[in-house]
Amino acid sequence: MTERSFQDYIDTVTEALPKVRERIDAAYRSQTRNQGGVTLLAATKTVPVEVINYAIDRLGLRCIGENRVQELLSKYDALHKEGVEIHFIGRLQTNKVKYIIDKVSLIHSVDSLRLAAEIDRQAKKHGKVMAILVEINVGGEDTKGGITPDALPDFLTKLSAFSSLSVKGLMVIPPQNATKEENLNYFNETYQFFVDFFKKKVHNTIDTYFLSMGMSDSYEEAVLSGSNLVRVGSAIFGKRLYPITPNESEG
Repeated sequence: MTERSFQDYIDTVTEALPKVRERIDAAYRSQTRNQGGVTLLAATKTVPVEVINYAIDRLGLRCIGENRVQELLSKYDALHKEGVEIHFIGRLQTNKVKYIIDKVSLIHSVDSLRLAAEIDRQAKKHGKVMAILVEINVGGEDTKGGITPDALPDFLTKLSAFSSLSVKGLMVIPPQNATKEENLNYFNETYQFFVDFFKKKVHNTIDTYFLSMGMSDSYEEAVLSGSNLVRVGSAIFGKRLYPITPNESEG
């Protein structure tokens, strides 16, 4: 499995998951922007499938996210998938789309027309419409994926040409070392982009779309800022056993 024992994982997630849920609920009750609830996505990078299944079966976990294609494929057949949503939350290479297109319900990290075109092409092969989020590089970081806020209106317009894609909202990863105040600024800025397009331009209820922002060190600020989907990993499963690169949306 890993250097951590199964029991250590179980003890950690059994204690931590209810606390994360309580903090999300408290933040949700303290805000007024989002009236549709908050989806907790458990970011399961490096987490053994037996531990994920325990959280599903015993703790009611209903949404998980993987950010590496190979790891998702290695776990997929063994996952207890009934009633569980599986999202892809990491950087996705175009040549890997075909491996996950029939295995996930939402792709969080679309930031190029080339990737969008390949997702559309593979979705057509499976006779499905793939739900996606557009990743925004709100911090303007050269090392991180995502489109610039200025490019968002044109990018969303161009995505409308793909008949097998359904744009369901936005995703953002703030700079890794941002302070709590900086995170709030980034999240509030992204919320405004979200409102401007999905409410003012689409003329639909904003609660039918996802604003995916907030991870283990920032999910409370994100919920306070209007996020309705948070990606939480280490705060649920404990510290990972190897370094995480800054531009991975692992939570």
